[in-house]
Amino acid sequence: MSTEWEGVEAKKPLLVARNSSVSSIWVVVASTTVAVAGSFVFGISVGYSSPSQKGIMRDLHLSLAEYSVFGSILTIGAMLGAIVSGTIADRVGRRCAMAISDVFCILGYLLIAFSKNSVWLDLGRLSIGCGIGLLSYVVPVYISEITPKNLRGRFAAVNQFMICCGASLAYALGTCITWRTLAIVGVTPCLLQLAGLLVIPESPRWLAKIRHSGALEEALQKLRGKETDISEEAADIKDFTEKLQQLPQSKMLDLFQKDYIHAVTVGVGLMVLQQFGGVNAICFYASEIFVSAGFSSGNTGMLAMVAVQIPMTALGVLLLDKAGRRPLLMVCAAGTCLGCLLVGLSFLSKEHHWAKDLNVALALTGILIFSGSFSLGMGGIPWVIMSEIFPIHMKGSAGSLVTLVSWLGSWIVSYAFNFLLLWSSYGTFFMFASICGLTVVFVERLVPETKGRTLEEIQASMNSSLTPVSNGINRPV
Repeated sequence: MSTEWEGVEAKKPLLVARNSSVSSIWVVVASTTVAVAGSFVFGISVGYSSPSQKGIMRDLHLSLAEYSVFGSILTIGAMLGAIVSGTIADRVGRRCAMAISDVFCILGYLLIAFSKNSVWLDLGRLSIGCGIGLLSYVVPVYISEITPKNLRGRFAAVNQFMICCGASLAYALGTCITWRTLAIVGVTPCLLQLAGLLVIPESPRWLAKIRHSGALEEALQKLRGKETDISEEAADIKDFTEKLQQLPQSKMLDLFQKDYIHAVTVGVGLMVLQQFGGVNAICFYASEIFVSAGFSSGNTGMLAMVAVQIPMTALGVLLLDKAGRRPLLMVCAAGTCLGCLLVGLSFLSKEHHWAKDLNVALALTGILIFSGSFSLGMGGIPWVIMSEIFPIHMKGSAGSLVTLVSWLGSWIVSYAFNFLLLWSSYGTFFMFASICGLTVVFVERLVPETKGRTLEEIQASMNSSLTPVSNGINRPV
């Protein structure tokens, strides 16, 4: 009898550990869900202008040039938000930074919903741009700082998945509701995120940066479970952060010093290659590309493209922590290269009056391969890596730089694409294909594998002036 009782007693710690693990995962899931509500806002904001164009131009009597200002001013606002994103997130914390971005987005959508002329419309769009410029930095950073190392990539990739879902929802709803109602819909996830921010924990690493040890341990305990021993992880975070605090606070120019140049090259390089690989050209002008390649209407191709994006993004979320960042990124870059090459061949075929069916098949196949490959990894992985490689004392300035480069590249490609098509339609896509091919080489040569490593290990390996705080490779983070 006593032996059976002892056996039951011996199983209790294992049962407690399992329950603790399950409860801690749910806290991380809930926190990530609140954070990616901002990503959903991002997606709705990007997808808003396309289905709303006819209604806004008709109701407010806008010319095409005036509506083009409305569409493009989002990127200007996002660049402004990107410039201050790191500073705001470092000074007030990750949660407050997300709350500030929500206020900008709510204000912007309300200005659009009740606008009577183009001035209020543009001010609203600019305000939304500032909000999503801030969100595009702080959401992946917050997720990477709260998640365990074995799940970090998967959770961080949900950011891109929700952007894709938001854009698809805006495109779908925009076909059946008015542009003013769609603007009100954009307010909803902002309000939900504001409510959620009241209950989720702050980033433990940011709390370590501002030397709130008690709050750090409390937040970490919530994220890892009540019964989990967090002493080693908390000590590692504090020790590594204290080492960084002894270094001078980095400014923008300090990022180009020898110690940081590898991380900056990887972060900036991935964003440049991502944007100049042609993603905005294909996303913003897909309908026109299909028509130019010989389709009677762009709607069929657009629906096929949207149908590919969401499942491929979901697949990327599942694969990221299994396949690793580097292999998946190289495969996806090769896929975008092939997609651009096929689209270029479709325009070359059209120019030389080859079979029309060949033009259509090449264009559709190329854009679907590009969209699938970009959604699988090229869209989200650079943001995941950006959130992992920069030490906490330089994350603000480095993150602002990387986010600004991304939005600046987006604006340049969107603005220049029509001029490039006039120069050479097939040459434009062959150029994009070359850049995508260069991305494979860049990743193979310079980008580190971050799967299964703590943030402190990743950052120490890329910075010659830092050493890992411990050799506890198997510690939970």
